[in-house]
Amino acid sequence: MNRHDPRMSPKIVDVARTAGVSTATVSRALTAPGKVSAKTRAIVMAAVEETGYIVNHAARNLRRQQTGGIVVLVPNLSNPFFSQILSGIASVLSGAAFNVLIADTQQPKGADRQIIQYLHNNRADGLIVLDGGLPEHIFGNGDRQARPPAIFACEWIEGSEKLSVTIDNVAGAAMAIDHLVQLGHSRIGHVMGPPDNVLTIRRQEGTTAALERAHLPVRREWYFEGDFSLPSGVRAAKAWLALRDRPDAVFCSSDAMACGFMSELHRHGVRVPDDVSVVGFDDIEIAEHFIPTLTTIHQPRTTIGETAARMLLARINGGEDPVQSIRLPVDLVVRESTSAPRIA
Repeated sequence: MNRHDPRMSPKIVDVARTAGVSTATVSRALTAPGKVSAKTRAIVMAAVEETGYIVNHAARNLRRQQTGGIVVLVPNLSNPFFSQILSGIASVLSGAAFNVLIADTQQPKGADRQIIQYLHNNRADGLIVLDGGLPEHIFGNGDRQARPPAIFACEWIEGSEKLSVTIDNVAGAAMAIDHLVQLGHSRIGHVMGPPDNVLTIRRQEGTTAALERAHLPVRREWYFEGDFSLPSGVRAAKAWLALRDRPDAVFCSSDAMACGFMSELHRHGVRVPDDVSVVGFDDIEIAEHFIPTLTTIHQPRTTIGETAARMLLARINGGEDPVQSIRLPVDLVVRESTSAPRIA
């Protein structure tokens, strides 16, 4: 078929004929790519390109009573941590012809009501929730007709039965402390995340358990307040500087806080890692470019986004995934911000 022939509009049967597959296979490859092999999808997409076939997404969604949109609820769009997660989500959903709509939950009061209204207007086929601090009633009480299906990613609501994709926060924090202990540190502090946040709680649990396992003191004055942001890392550094008896190693619950912590220490002539070792959590892009480069706990952020998107697509397409939650492993990435303690 001549794809430039203005008299003819290519149809799905033309794509099937060109690809040498059935029309059902073409339909699955275009609307539910996870149900066909990568090889078959590549063949179908090549035939789509050759024939010039254009998928009528609006008509498809109307037949399925779908909107073609997925809402991703993010607690702070300015946080660079979410970039790779959103990229992973978008790569999977765009391949399934869904639009990704991002809503920042840290908006003025009433954001939860706006989200509920948005969903009641039938403008979303599903939710990927990256904010565990939202009230669960937003996502419905098990009535799949009243609300679209929701998947939690990174954060979650304790006690919720919704699917989730998380990492092992307790193990990650313990990994950071164990690294510092193995270097010879015995005076270890911790910069925490926002109070009541599920990640803060889990990482603090891992920190305290690892210190106790190493028979090291758990000193509350060495647990500094934070909120995952760079400015809170600066404030934690000022609190560290104000102490007469300081820890010589600090584990920060996020890379952003670790960077703020180190930059403020540098302003006051404190050297990292000579005077104090610093470990972060997340492995955001700046971690390997900061001076000194940051030792941190690596989260597979792209995989988190991709996994959450695939789980949501399975639910939208009528599948009931037997797995209620997926917990992905983390890794320690050793860089320049940690070393053995200086001998006085």
